[in-house]
Amino acid sequence: MCGIAGFYGFRNDNLIKKFSKDLEHRGPDGEGLYIEDKVTLLNRRLAIIDRAGGNQPIYNEDKSIAIVFVGEIYNFQQQRKELLRLGHIFTTKSDTEVVIHAYEEWGEKSFDRHNGMFTFALYDKKEKRLLLVRDHFGIKPLYYSVINSNFKSQISNPKFKSQSTESLKLVFSSEIKPIINSGLIKKKPNDRILYRYLKYRIHDDKKETFFEGINRLMPGELLEIRNLRFEVRKYTNLQNELLNSEHSSSRQAKDISKSETDIFKNKLITAIRLRLISEVPVGTCLSGGLDSSTVVTIVNKLLQEKVKEAESVGKVQNTFSAVFPNSRNDEEKYIDEIVKSVKLKVHKVNPKPEEFFKDIEEFIKTQEEPTISTGPYTQYKVMQMAHNKVTVLLDGQGADEMMAGYDPYMFVYLRQLWRQRNISLLVREIISSKDIVFKYVWRKIATILGVKRDVELLRILNSKFQEKFRNETFKTENHNLKRRLIEDIFSNSLQSLLRYEDRNAMRFSLEGRVPFLDFNLVRYLFDLPDEAIIKNGWNKFILRQSIDGIVPDLIRLRRNKIGFTTPEQEWFLRMKNKIYAIFLSESFANRSYFNQQEVLKAFQKFIEGKNDDTMLFWRLLNVEMWLRTFFDKSPKSVKSIRSIKSQFSPNEGKKLEIKVEGKEYLRYPVRTELFKKGDKLAEKITSLLHDQIGNDKSIGKEVGQRDWFIVISEKIVAIAQGRSYFIWDIKPSFFAKLLSKYVRKTPYGIGLGSPWTMQLAIDEVGLPKILLATIVSAVTKPFGVKGLFYKIAGQETASIDGPTEYSLYPSNVSAKLGPKNPEKVVGEIHQEISSKFEYRNPKQIKNLNHEKTTNYKLQTTNFLGIVIIDANDLGQTVLGNSTSLPDAKIAKIFKDNPMGQSDEQTPVVLVFEQK
Repeated sequence: MCGIAGFYGFRNDNLIKKFSKDLEHRGPDGEGLYIEDKVTLLNRRLAIIDRAGGNQPIYNEDKSIAIVFVGEIYNFQQQRKELLRLGHIFTTKSDTEVVIHAYEEWGEKSFDRHNGMFTFALYDKKEKRLLLVRDHFGIKPLYYSVINSNFKSQISNPKFKSQSTESLKLVFSSEIKPIINSGLIKKKPNDRILYRYLKYRIHDDKKETFFEGINRLMPGELLEIRNLRFEVRKYTNLQNELLNSEHSSSRQAKDISKSETDIFKNKLITAIRLRLISEVPVGTCLSGGLDSSTVVTIVNKLLQEKVKEAESVGKVQNTFSAVFPNSRNDEEKYIDEIVKSVKLKVHKVNPKPEEFFKDIEEFIKTQEEPTISTGPYTQYKVMQMAHNKVTVLLDGQGADEMMAGYDPYMFVYLRQLWRQRNISLLVREIISSKDIVFKYVWRKIATILGVKRDVELLRILNSKFQEKFRNETFKTENHNLKRRLIEDIFSNSLQSLLRYEDRNAMRFSLEGRVPFLDFNLVRYLFDLPDEAIIKNGWNKFILRQSIDGIVPDLIRLRRNKIGFTTPEQEWFLRMKNKIYAIFLSESFANRSYFNQQEVLKAFQKFIEGKNDDTMLFWRLLNVEMWLRTFFDKSPKSVKSIRSIKSQFSPNEGKKLEIKVEGKEYLRYPVRTELFKKGDKLAEKITSLLHDQIGNDKSIGKEVGQRDWFIVISEKIVAIAQGRSYFIWDIKPSFFAKLLSKYVRKTPYGIGLGSPWTMQLAIDEVGLPKILLATIVSAVTKPFGVKGLFYKIAGQETASIDGPTEYSLYPSNVSAKLGPKNPEKVVGEIHQEISSKFEYRNPKQIKNLNHEKTTNYKLQTTNFLGIVIIDANDLGQTVLGNSTSLPDAKIAKIFKDNPMGQSDEQTPVVLVFEQK
């Protein structure tokens, strides 16, 4: 496995080195370059076969043809023998060199001979011909972009043939990141692909990517630049061969013979055997499902039979699994069942939702484009675990799309039988698959009865965004089983799964191999009648028959399909606070794709158990995080909780010093543990102060020599008083939803601009007062009169805050009222501090040895009192004040908000007057 990249139409040696660095994880074992004025080719090598002699680029005998290659050709040894008989001379033992000589011998037709996974760039210097080629199934990726604007509109036509390529400039790469990092194209989201992803839950089905101006080669395609012509076309007829196989879907039902089952079994074993060819250690992914279990047990069979190719596995096969104990998605019992029958060295990882949200940015960078669900993260963690133990991993990918592994395929088959008027077989299959049919019917009944309601997608997407793409459609074949499977193999679901596997494996410098996608095996399967795929309510019928006696029946006769996925519903409920924080964020609200309020309402219903479409919520979440990762200039993320400060230093972007009315003040922010409902605020503040002054002699000295006071954020007072509420616990009324729409929102989520905070205001002062304040404010606003709303509604409403995106949990998902009786609170804290502090000559401070004293009292003659303040980057309001300083002066001292605005965790500030 490797990574490739290159340029056509220009030369930039520094830039190709940058591409190489971006692709280093795909090929840590070496770098190879071919460079001339118009063509540059790069290879990053992960050495698997002919490790000693297979460095790239590789050339033909006279070096007139150069190639950089990704992947494996599993039938290369047979082709090599044939080419040697035809007089070709080889200098390496690699499969890459076979591709060059096959091209010399058979031209473009040679590509259809290669059974494997590959992309390559081949440059024929004599013909001035550059070819980019992708394998039959699209197992390995290749992306390209035309970077000069006069060609971009024309290149959208795959049959475009330019009359002049003098100015054509093209870049290509195994991954998207090198292209977008190059600066050669304007980085911009592809809104059409985003719309299709959000609405239809599809991606990777077309040549366009999520990045505007970057395309992918589709399965079985080549891109050619030659003799002033540019063209993208198919080099293989495999798809049509499968569609026009000997046994049409309309033929009479027929039992699959033992001979046909044996042939299928032998072809499957051969496919797995060929994919064991390696000079580095090979392991297998084991989900516990039918497909991966088949691969594991057959590998073990080959190992026991001492087949030469199985030597790469070692004495004992290494398997890699993800488990989710106590989850309905857990397949550990099936994994353990395999272990009972096969000697394995099993490695298990247990992904956690907390890990996922910690890894989410790196995972999104790895995948480059959004994913359908969080499921690929499971595979990401499996690959991460495996990368120190093996270099090659076999997986069961592709079998579901070949042999109808998902429930919807059963309904396609039933509709096909109905259309064919094959009523007897239809009835038999309905009865045999009654568990699947019942599950589908129950879901429909539950939706009709309102037990479960589907999320109305049109409500949660921005109306202008929908209008722009109202003509977009997506249709699937629903009346012909094989045609549907072929669609999903070459265009739909399998393409996305192959992308996930490629990125996850290559992120950890692993080669993933998928033996079910062997074109000999696939051709044979599709040449059999439909009953080979579905029979008597069983999907993958011929596979289940062929592995009888090899795979334990507990797995061979499984009907529940799980696969490498996460317990997504459980995860989302567990991590609802983090998801809410993202949906509540300013960036999410400002995207042109979403209707934020409807998204929040839908997610609230999910928490209440009224819908369960986690895949939809993931798509929304994924798009937001993808945009932050690849497009936002300064993406923020909620930081983890930090420990209490040991030194007094300003928050980021703030200063300790400020000058007010001719005097200088020092403001020391104190980092605290999180406050919670029921905290005894006076005791907690006093204890905190005791520890901070006691542990910092310089502050202790300040306390003894200068006037000082304590400023406390009203947020922690409200939280301690139980006046902070999770937004999912607030039920906004009609008036709360209506009135909140007319409130000016700030960048900090402050005020009554959300239904939750407006509902708190209504509950606090009553609906009549809020309506009166709203009417008076609306009437007087045209005359330039401002501030009447809060004068009428009262200070209680002015202190209400909504969730702030980058605050720490729970503030990022909570709305709160202002503190109750703040003047009383400052008095209680002042009294508590005074009772614990002893007034003594400040000179005595330096003689105290705090470390050796227990239950001592701190001394001060200069303590002025306590202030509770509602401060943010927009304004400051003093709510309670036991000092002798005027409220207006304290507001000036805090005009730059030294507490910070997000996750600083410094709601207490010690303020000293400089002499």
